[in-house]
This record gives sequence, C-alpha cells and structure tokens, in this order.
Amino acid sequence: MSKIWIDGNFVESSEANVSVFDHGLLYGDGCFEGIRIYNGRILKLRSHIVRMFKSAAAIRLQPQHSIDEMEEIVRETVAINERKDGYIRLVFTRGKGTLGLNPFLCPTPTVFVIVEKIKLYPTEMYEDGMSIVVAKRPRVPKECLDPQVKSLNYLNNILAKIEAIDAGVLEALMLNQNGEVAECTGDNIFIIKDGNIATPPISAGILNGITRRLVIDEIAPALGYKIEQRTIMLKEVLDADEVFLTGTAAEVIGVSHIDEQVVGCGKVGKITHALEDQFRKIVAQNAPED
Repeated sequence: MSKIWIDGNFVESSEANVSVFDHGLLYGDGCFEGIRIYNGRILKLRSHIVRMFKSAAAIRLQPQHSIDEMEEIVRETVAINERKDGYIRLVFTRGKGTLGLNPFLCPTPTVFVIVEKIKLYPTEMYEDGMSIVVAKRPRVPKECLDPQVKSLNYLNNILAKIEAIDAGVLEALMLNQNGEVAECTGDNIFIIKDGNIATPPISAGILNGITRRLVIDEIAPALGYKIEQRTIMLKEVLDADEVFLTGTAAEVIGVSHIDEQVVGCGKVGKITHALEDQFRKIVAQNAPED
C-alpha cells in the first residue's frame, strides 16, 4: 500500500480523502501533472512543476508552497514509497468551498502527491505499433479552454477516449474545429514522411507536452533529425510513412493503424524505433531532472 502526501501529511492510500465540497471534484477546478521516475531519477521534474505553477496561475489558484518546496515534497513522497521506477501524480485542487461556482469562496487549495507504478500500453505495442481511431469529437477551442492549462477538466478528452474504447483501441486522434490535427486524448502526435518529421504547432490547440519537447529539443537532434512544427491535416497523417505518439506515460510509441488504414508497413517504423531507443537510453542512463 502506498503513502500519499496530502496537505502536509503522509497517509496510507486507503485513508487519503478529499472533501465532497472540494471544487476540484465538483467542477474540475484545479490542475495536475503526471511525472515519471526512472532508475531513481524523476524525469524533467523541474519542468513539470514549473508548468504546474503556470497552470495554477492561469486559473488564479495560489498553492501554499513554492516551486522549490513542491519539488522537495515530490522527492520526499518518492523516497517514502521507495519507488525507483514509477509514476507521480501531482494535483492542486481549488479546495473545499460552497456549492456555488465562486472559486474565491474556497479559502485553501488541496494539494496531494501520489506515487505508484504504471503501465499504460502493452509491451508488444512498442514493437508492433498501436491502432488508433480518429475521434468524431473535436478538441475544445483554445479560446474557450487553453490546453496549456493542464486542468482537472478532462471531459473533452475522456469522451474522445470513449470513442476509442468503443472501437476496440486505446487511443483516439482529435482534430480542432478547423479540421486540423491537434493531439490524441493523452498524447502528442508526430508524422514522418520521406524522412522528415513534423508535429502540430501549439497554435493548433494542443498541450506542449514535456515528452514532446524532449523529443523535439534533445532526442531527435541527437539522431540528426530536425522536427518541424506546422499545421497538419488528417490526409497527411493517413499518408505518412510513420506516425508516433509521445506522452509522459506513453513515452514514445509507434502507430500501426488509423481507423481501418495501415500506417506505413503496419508496424513501428525505423525512425520511430530509433527515437524510442534514444529515449530509453536517456532515461536509463541519467534521466534529466531539469
């Protein structure tokens, strides 16, 4: 049984509770980060916490801890759970308040840290590739809900995820309201054509994922590739030689089928494999924590 850090105390997971009057539960009013642990090191911990505080600032939620203090709390939670490899979920909620919408009637945010093991996709998918579908449900426009705020309101993603599950697969590609490729329900997407790699820009209405940035800034350049961030239409994805997804939990994983269409050779492609191998080499040897 794991220990959860919640509002200043470590408690057994079976005893960790959030009030039914917490606005995070009532209205999805809060933000979160998912973070990975590899061989005792916390991948991009600082980047995740900085993004968390930006999300909190965007919704005018003021946590009771500084960035440095929050980083130490996360490290303490990992240590007390003696977890060398696993997954961290850091959550800020608005806290306990009234049944009305007014967030400023919630005097104290709720903060908790969970450290657990995780296995998002079956191991064989990293060799054979995964099948995805194109969701009928578009992404919420960024003007309505900025995807850079990693909020607790994930219903748009969940409804698209249900489309994937109903189709017998684990992920769905979402388009924005202009019909441009945005992202999947929990992962960023990349395409490869004639050796050139591209991914949708932030302006498409996507989360600027930490793993996405790691691939763009470090992993691809280490292999001699430059990734173009540009508008991508669905036809380009369907015509691509390779397609792959990135995410904290998913890592780097190739796509074999989109709806009924085969992608490339129907398995993980050569370049995707190289990127995946480079990712695993980095996290196995000395996962960057900045």
